[in-house]
Order: sequence, then structure tokens, then C-alpha cells
Amino acid sequence: MVDPAHSPKLVVFARLPVPGKAKARLIPALGEEGAARLYARLLNRTVDEAKTSGLPFQLRVTGGECAAFREIYGEDIEVVEQGPGDLGDRMARVEGPALIIGSDCPGMTTSLIHAAAGALDDRSVVIGPATDGGYYLIGFREQLPWLFAEMEWSTPAVFAETLARLAARGLGPAVLPELSDIDTPEDLASWPELQ
Repeated sequence: MVDPAHSPKLVVFARLPVPGKAKARLIPALGEEGAARLYARLLNRTVDEAKTSGLPFQLRVTGGECAAFREIYGEDIEVVEQGPGDLGDRMARVEGPALIIGSDCPGMTTSLIHAAAGALDDRSVVIGPATDGGYYLIGFREQLPWLFAEMEWSTPAVFAETLARLAARGLGPAVLPELSDIDTPEDLASWPELQ
């Protein structure tokens, strides 16, 4: 059973599912409306898993007013602006202990969230590799701004570079099973129930 008082905070990075601004790489295949609808389904699924996990969680948002997220998910949800900068700048602002996840990984489950939280009992960092060379989850006990600085995001080298940076500091992360994000039409083909 998860003890929220002694658990990392689950931080879900999200944006409003606005047509033309959500899942841009899927727009050629699904159109602006279709890509936004798919993203809304993915985000709803992620929020449901976050709620079910029992961990304290917040939405870290960009691309919309905090009030709009509260209107969708309820006033009891903690909603915080991601703030300026690239993805690394925004992730570096998350205070530990925390687990950061995106909202486009349909394989994310409550049991995986619990496994990641438990891994921080004896490791400083936990990471969930994505099939595209990035990661779908990163967790840490304390803020590690150097882990996110000057990273070439959205490239196949992100996971390997992250491991190299950790190794250079003598940190061996717990590694979760590999999962797929949905970023491209090819990714979506593996999830027909989402189409």
C-alpha cells in the first residue's frame, strides 16, 4: 500500500488538447481535431492512473490556463505552470522526491508508478526507457538540474545520454521496462483501441 506522506510526488507534464497545438507530429495523419482528441484521451488515461496510484500528484501545464485544467479535472487537482524554457529547464524546476511522466504513454499503469516510487527507496534515480530512445518516466530523490541541462530533446540519444550523465556522477538508476510513447502514426498503429 502506498503511503502518500512518504511517497514521491507524481508530476504529470501536460498541455491543453487544443487543435493544432497538441500532438503536432500526428496532425498529418489525424488532422488537427483528431490529434487533439487523441491527446485528450491519452491525458485522461494518464490522470486516471495518477489518481488511482494514491500518490500525491500535480499537473504541470503549458499551452493553457491553469483554470482550464481545473475546469476539466476538478478544483481538487493541483495545477502548476511549467514556466519558461525548454523541456529540460521545465523539468529541472520539479523538486524531489518526484516522478515526472508525460501524458502520451498509454502503457503507463498504476503498478508501474508504484514500482517507480518504490525504486526510490534505495536508488537516487529511476528511469523508464521509451522505444524511441527517450524516456517516459524519470524519478529522483533530489533535484538534479545537470541531468536535464543542454539535452537534445526528442532525439534517439536522450536515454543513453541520461545514463551517461548519471554514470559520470556515480549514480546507477533503477530501470523500468521499456514502453512506447505515441508520437507518430507508426506508434499509434500499436494501439488500435485509441484510434
